Amino acid sequence: MTFDNSKSIISLRIKLFTATVLLIAYFILAYVARILKFPVLHISDTVWTLIFVGLYIFGTLLPMILSYQYIWFSDEDDMISLRYFAAGIVGGKKNSIEINKAVFAGFRIEKKYFGRSKSIILFQKSGQQTAKYPPVYISALSKDQYRKLLSALRKYTPEE
Repeated sequence: MTFDNSKSIISLRIKLFTATVLLIAYFILAYVARILKFPVLHISDTVWTLIFVGLYIFGTLLPMILSYQYIWFSDEDDMISLRYFAAGIVGGKKNSIEINKAVFAGFRIEKKYFGRSKSIILFQKSGQQTAKYPPVYISALSKDQYRKLLSALRKYTPEE
């Protein structure tokens, strides 16, 4: 099985771009062209600007706080492959994890921020010890993709 969350990430980037365009349009209409007349709803232009900028900053920082990542997963052939990178405003370094199914030792799910940020940590047998991979943030996966990922990994987790 192979899947990725590219639709979620593209949707996120489109929303960030749209928010940026709307904020710039507000600045142009309110301060450059002076088309918007204040006060609107008895609120001054300064307060409206602070509200819009605050919402914009919150909306752009939220994916970074929740560590949204593009994820590509495959368990085809004899390997478990996971490719990922940060999907916020600033893209991150591309990373890849490939584990042979014969040495796969399991996984652990960690949650932060009341379950809004989820990460998965994969383990691999290395001789007598178990190696631990860095966490991969899976917050941007849909519920269906999340279930598919856990189902696939459980198939290869050895019984103890």
